[in-house]
Amino acid sequence: MAAEAEPAVPLKPAELVHIGKFAITNSMLVTWIVAAGIIVFAQLATRRIKPIPSGIQNFWEWLVEGLYNFLEGIIGRELVSKTFWFFATIFIFILFVNWFGLVPGVGTIGWGHYDSTTGVFHVDRPLLRGGNADLNMTTAMAVIFFLLWIVWAIQANGVGGFLRHLFGPKGETTGFLKIMLVVIFFMVGWLEVVSILFRPVSLSFRLFGNVYAGESTLEVMSSIFTLLSAQHGPEHAH
Repeated sequence: MAAEAEPAVPLKPAELVHIGKFAITNSMLVTWIVAAGIIVFAQLATRRIKPIPSGIQNFWEWLVEGLYNFLEGIIGRELVSKTFWFFATIFIFILFVNWFGLVPGVGTIGWGHYDSTTGVFHVDRPLLRGGNADLNMTTAMAVIFFLLWIVWAIQANGVGGFLRHLFGPKGETTGFLKIMLVVIFFMVGWLEVVSILFRPVSLSFRLFGNVYAGESTLEVMSSIFTLLSAQHGPEHAH
């Protein structure tokens, strides 16, 4: 039987360095670079704040203020004042990590082998990989959001209100119909619990799948272009 073809982009990130049992992967390296870049950029933008912003201060204030107004329109003024620090950080981080994945050299510079038949160098272990193309990264962000969501929901409604929202009957009824609704909404509440517990999985795979599919598409397109260039090269030489 013919061997199965390996995917253009491996599902798992490549390990670059081992420090004891701790491994530094190429996706971790990208997240560290992006995080350091965001911190430096934010420090430069807010180092000398002017009443009339300009330059990078103007861009940073536009980004933060735009996010604040956008979230306020969705979740309300009270909740956004409590949760903005998290949502803004996650949004900016994911945005810049995805942008960094489009920088030339990400996924194409690293260690590999030279194919003498096609005259193409194949990168087997890239130095850099998109941070969100690592399921570990997306899962970590989804789990943190899940835990914070539970804390914020309990703070806003209390434990009793949180449970009533899940299992309590909705609407004003009496008699036998009310008993039926109590049973129905209690059963529906358990379905809601399953849905809530599944959210970290769906969120992590959704972001990972989108970024991984995009990187795989770019990898295939670049490979096709390289092969076409290698095939037409000798013709142009004559």
